Amino acid sequence: MNNSPTTLQQIRPQLPVRLFNGFGALLEKSRIPSTRTSAADLIETAKRRSGLDDFGDGDFFEALSRLLESCQDEARLNLIGKIALKTDVLETLCARLQMERDRQLYPDITRQEIREPLFIVGLPRSGTSVLHRLLGADPEHRSPLMWEVRSPSPPTRDDEKRRIQRATQSCNFFNWLVPTFRYAHTVGAEVPQECVSLMTPTFLSDQFDAMYYVPSYRTWFFRQDLRPTYEYHRRFLQHLQFRRAARRWILKAPTHMFAMPALLSVYPDALFVQTHRTPIDAMASVSSLVTILRSAFSDAVDPFIVCREAIDYWSETMDKFLSERDRLARNRICDIQYDEIRREPIDAVRRIYEYFGWILSREAEQRMRVLVASQAERQSANHRYDLSQFGSTAQEVLSVFATYCQRFGLAQPSGVQQKQAARSVA
Repeated sequence: MNNSPTTLQQIRPQLPVRLFNGFGALLEKSRIPSTRTSAADLIETAKRRSGLDDFGDGDFFEALSRLLESCQDEARLNLIGKIALKTDVLETLCARLQMERDRQLYPDITRQEIREPLFIVGLPRSGTSVLHRLLGADPEHRSPLMWEVRSPSPPTRDDEKRRIQRATQSCNFFNWLVPTFRYAHTVGAEVPQECVSLMTPTFLSDQFDAMYYVPSYRTWFFRQDLRPTYEYHRRFLQHLQFRRAARRWILKAPTHMFAMPALLSVYPDALFVQTHRTPIDAMASVSSLVTILRSAFSDAVDPFIVCREAIDYWSETMDKFLSERDRLARNRICDIQYDEIRREPIDAVRRIYEYFGWILSREAEQRMRVLVASQAERQSANHRYDLSQFGSTAQEVLSVFATYCQRFGLAQPSGVQQKQAARSVA
């Protein structure tokens, strides 16, 4: 039996981080009244900083207000969490203002056509990130990169090197702040970014729920019409495509499964790849990842709650998606098993190309092989997790995902896998 500690058990904030958050906790106990951050105040601050005042179409005031209220009332943020929330919101507001200005300065942005984008979906931690990076390595393809999503303005190659350096510094700081997170998910300035970041300027995005415990915001978010969010997603892609065009966009977010009608209303010609992994491992892995991430911003993260939320959300989302995908023509969605991606990633990619009638060039395949080789070098520092840490059982997970498992032949992991901490490349 493997007695190595899981990644979650290795979490220990750096000493300066513990001291800094401890200082914040002392201020709380001193009963010094803290000023609540309001949406109106942050909006005005963003306008002053940027010298701009036009956020473009789409109302986001209520979404931002509910997010801030939930963070301040429920998330139990530490001092770093409070600073991160305010900093991220201001950067997002300023970026939205700048992008609207850019659309006025460069009218051709609005004329960019997004044709047959490919969306990679599936349970979180089912190989979607690996597949995203591999397909994005094809020079014919385009994936949003972390640095350009973080700093989309200007929509040209101006200051490109500086923007990449700034994003790299941000990634380095985050890796220092949460050293164990890199074992669960690759962070880098030039790594393809998940679609939730393109939706963040609407403040209707799963990104916030992953970072903070915000149950009231989460409940409200799930009831919203997300078509405006996908319309902004398209505006973001137009902005990026104006800077550098490509034949096809490769996009990724498991949460797209939750909002297929909204997605298809904006991208009626979209193509899909769905990855498949036993939900037992997927739920353990995503619970570990979210717990690690939230622990950067709160000292009171409950892994049991994280897992319960994950099981409820993803089982409901999968049931909803399965009914929606049946309305798609069969040639628009390709199924790939997680084990295929792990064992023979290039073969898995080749099968996707054949399915959609694409041509895999020698250059594209070579780039993908370089990525696979670099991934292999990281295997010694893999993400380790165990479902028992999160207060759930394999039987419980299988019961709520029964329809999905039966449809795609996803069995319970072997006895050895249940006893040992699993390893993931997702």
